[in-house]
Amino acid sequence: MSESAVDPEEVRHVADLARVDLDEEEVERFTDQFGEILAAFEALEEVPEVESEADLVNVMRPDETHDCLSQEEALQNAPESEEGYFKGPKVS
Repeated sequence: MSESAVDPEEVRHVADLARVDLDEEEVERFTDQFGEILAAFEALEEVPEVESEADLVNVMRPDETHDCLSQEEALQNAPESEEGYFKGPKVS
């Protein structure tokens, strides 16, 4: 890892922007951590790109339309109905 990836002034600047007070120990620790994070991103740039072929298959069935139930057919197995609607128990 390169030692000069981030300097303490940059850490103080970012902390000021975020309105975070850092003591010198925290500045030193975050300087090291930011350097490690940037090094990790640099390592990602070395990963070769891989082209993948889209080998996708639609597993969904096509939509099929059917005739709807009539209101009477829909209500025929309802335990209770009223004026053409399902009737349920009172909630409150």
